[in-house]
Amino acid sequence: MKVYGVEHFGFTVPNLEEAVEFFETVFGAVTALETGRVDADDEYMKRRLGVPGHCRIENIKVLRVGNGSNLEIFEYSGDDGDAVLKRNSQPGGFHMAFQVDDANAAAGRLRSRGIDVLYGPTFVESGPMAGLTWLYLRAPWGQFLEIVSMDGPLGYAKDGGPRLWSPLD
Repeated sequence: MKVYGVEHFGFTVPNLEEAVEFFETVFGAVTALETGRVDADDEYMKRRLGVPGHCRIENIKVLRVGNGSNLEIFEYSGDDGDAVLKRNSQPGGFHMAFQVDDANAAAGRLRSRGIDVLYGPTFVESGPMAGLTWLYLRAPWGQFLEIVSMDGPLGYAKDGGPRLWSPLD
């Protein structure tokens, strides 16, 4: 099997329109496709998607954000909407990072829009990630996201080895 790269990240949100509006206004995302309600039976849902049979996909939207992987965002019905997202410290915890031109300036813009931004940005001065500036934020539904910017190649590049992918490539 030849692997070309990461084509998309898929995740479920409680309100698809809210999530799409967030990614459009904050990150400049563009909706590339939309499925509408997926017509499937209980067995399909259990066997092919690993979800309870009574759950249904109400809609899927796939977004493009800059020059990176696609975001496939699901809204389901029939499941407990009160489930708590896993923390980053737990197995299955999850976040996505978006590379921006200036994480410090982006942090100010995010805060001015009332977005829940954690402490920072943080500039990494030494080690394999030297030259990276990063900042965590939370989407309206609680999902952790990150913005990063870089002052040239990161510290690990001095040691050789495989180069990290960048949307600037």
